[in-house]
This record gives sequence, structure tokens and C-alpha cells, in this order.
Amino acid sequence: MLFHLLDSFEELSPEHTVVVAGDRHEQLRDAVADRNVTVALQEPQLGTAHAALMAKAALSSFDGLVMVCFGDCPMVKADTVRNLCDALNGKTKVAVLGFRPEDTLAYGRIIADDGGTVRKMVEHKDASEDERTCNLCNSGVIVAHSDDIWRLLEGVGNDNAQGEYYLPDVATNAIAVGDRVVAVETAPSEVAGINSRAELADAEAQWQQFKREEAMAAGVSMKAPETVFFSWDTELGRDVTIEPHVVFGPGVKVADHALIRAFSHLEGANLGEHTSVGPYARLRPGAVLEEGAFIGNFVEMKKATLGKGAKASHLTYLGDATVGAGANIGAGTITCNYDGYFKHQTVIGDRAFIGSNSALIAPINIGKDAIVGAGSAVSRDVADGELRMVRGEQLVKPGWADRFHDTMKKKKAAQKKQSTEKDKEKP
Repeated sequence: MLFHLLDSFEELSPEHTVVVAGDRHEQLRDAVADRNVTVALQEPQLGTAHAALMAKAALSSFDGLVMVCFGDCPMVKADTVRNLCDALNGKTKVAVLGFRPEDTLAYGRIIADDGGTVRKMVEHKDASEDERTCNLCNSGVIVAHSDDIWRLLEGVGNDNAQGEYYLPDVATNAIAVGDRVVAVETAPSEVAGINSRAELADAEAQWQQFKREEAMAAGVSMKAPETVFFSWDTELGRDVTIEPHVVFGPGVKVADHALIRAFSHLEGANLGEHTSVGPYARLRPGAVLEEGAFIGNFVEMKKATLGKGAKASHLTYLGDATVGAGANIGAGTITCNYDGYFKHQTVIGDRAFIGSNSALIAPINIGKDAIVGAGSAVSRDVADGELRMVRGEQLVKPGWADRFHDTMKKKKAAQKKQSTEKDKEKP
């Protein structure tokens, strides 16, 4: 959820980003370690205004607009933040983001006039019955200038039902000293909070629908878009075609004109232009398909590269492998990459042909234009242009099968006759 917000706000080019963490803050620090953010600790957790105030030290030298938002509202858009910032002018000191849900539930209320000027903000539990009839609810997103925000936060008290320091009181305090506070409205779906697994699932469904529409608007074709599921970082080129029931895990990049057939699962994979995947394919982290490469049904790849125009059409496992351009991997081929303790590499040269049902026991190198005969278990390197077959001697016994069938048929008939006679003897 946090990454959704951070990525959305990157469009605004923020000078500083501070993430306030409380319980289990170590996990959050680790998660954002490679991002340009500062983590501020809130300990103990005394409410939302108290949390926002924990960012003051990190922003002590900052002069500009400060936005406060919640990490469990991942759908807030950059354009919405721009609208909030644009609302600050002249006497207007604070802008708050409101929404009108079908059910106001336990949301805090924004009491505002028709022009959007806020007269009062109140938490649901502290609101009067009359105030609870107002359907303009507070999202928690608030923007003010650094000259004002810290002063207003420090003036927030905890004289309320929960004994906590509430963020909406920033607006209340501004109103009390004669400053103007305005409410900017947005759709409820953009600011819906996530406080349960059911709400998380609802938010995921909403985001997936948005992502599908965004992908199709950018030139991706989907035959049954409601069955395709994206990760937060999925990257798709133009004129990509995605068939039904495809799942994208994190870290997938797909270049122009690629085809992903039905029931395929991709994670940490990179697909070049004009590549084709599936149906029923699985690409695990480190899978790379270069231009024009093809994998078919029930093929799995992990930390493997399929070179330009190379093919693995069906029932194949390629792990810790490099397959050269134009190579052909026959059905049932596996790279035996794990010895129980370590992983080993398989290298297959350009235009090599690997016959069906072959086991390539790594570490091993198969040369360019080499051929591995079907059914081979290859444990030693194969030179360029070489044919390698590893098979036991084929035993032939003419007429043996006919004699076997005759003997077994007679035996079965005798057993049936004996069984029938015993049935007749029963009283």
C-alpha cells in the first residue's frame, strides 16, 4: 500500500518524503531501505496529529507545502494533491480532502458551507447527532505551508473520547484563529481506507480494474480483462496481447508485440519484442526471453535466458540456464540444475537441438549446432556440431510379445472357468 502512494507521489517530484512508523517499524524501515525516504519513529502512538508531528525534525529546514496522508489509503492520485495545493492562496491556510461515501460509517465529518469553506471538523465518536447527518467525510489528507503546519500540530490537544491527538484538529485550530480552511472533494474510491482483509480485497479489485483500463488505453489488448491480474510494478509495451487468466507477479517487463497466452503466471521476468509465452507457462524470477523467443504450454523457466528466436514448445524446465539464439528445446527436456546443495549452470549454444525427454545434468555446455538425441541423460559437455546420444542397448525378441499374449489369455480364461464352476457348486 505504501509503495502505491510513493510511486503516485513521485509524479509530484517531492523534495522530501517522510514515512512515520510505529508498531513493527523495523519491517517498514527494511521495506523502504532502497527508496529516497526518511523514516520517523512514533513511540508511543498517541494519535494521527502526534504521528504527523514526528516528521518535524526531518523537515526542520524545509520551506514549502507539507502534505499529510495515511499509508492505508493507497489510491490517492497526484492530480488530487495538486488540487489541494492549488486551493492554498491568500487567507486560505489549510486544505483538507473530503469525500461523500454511500455509508458514512464511523468517518469523521467536515462541516462546510456551499463554497467549500470549512466551519468545523469532528470525529464520528465526538460528533453530535445533527453533525452525523452530514455526509461530507474526512479522508485525513491535509495540506498546509511549513510556516503553519508545525504550529498547528503543536497546538492540537487530546481532550476527546479517545484521549488522542487528532489530525483534523489542525483545521479546527486554524479556524479558531481566523484562518480559512477549505475542503476539496474527491471520489470515495480514491480515499477508501483499508482496515481489514475484506477492505484490502476490495481495494485490490478496484486497483486491478484501474490497471486494466490503463493498460488497454496504452495499447494492450486483453480478451477477458477481468481475468487478468497485474502487480503494482508491471510494465507493458504497446500492442501486447494478453489472453484470459494471466497473473503477473512483481518485477515483470514486457516489450512491444509480445503475446501471453492463457493461464500463464509470470514473476520477475523480462520479455523481449515479438516473444510468445504459454498457454500454461510459468516464468519465475530471472527468466529472460530475447526477441522472438517462444515458450509453450507447461514450460517453466527460472534464472534462465532464452536467446533470440529460440524455442521451448512444451513440457520443459529451464533453470539456471542460457539458451543460444535459434536453439530448439524438445518436449520433456529438463536442466538438472540442483545437486542437493548447490545450483549449477547449463549453457546451450546457438542453433543447438535438444531432443525430447532429455536430461541435461549441470554443470554442462552444449555447443553450437550440436544435437542431443531424444531420451538422453547428458552429463558431459557436447562440442560444437556434435551428436550425443546416451541410451541403453535396444533389446529385440521377435515373436515374444505374441507368445506372451497367448499365454496370458489362456491363463485368464482358465481362472474364469474355475470361478464359474465354484459358483455352481454353492447351495
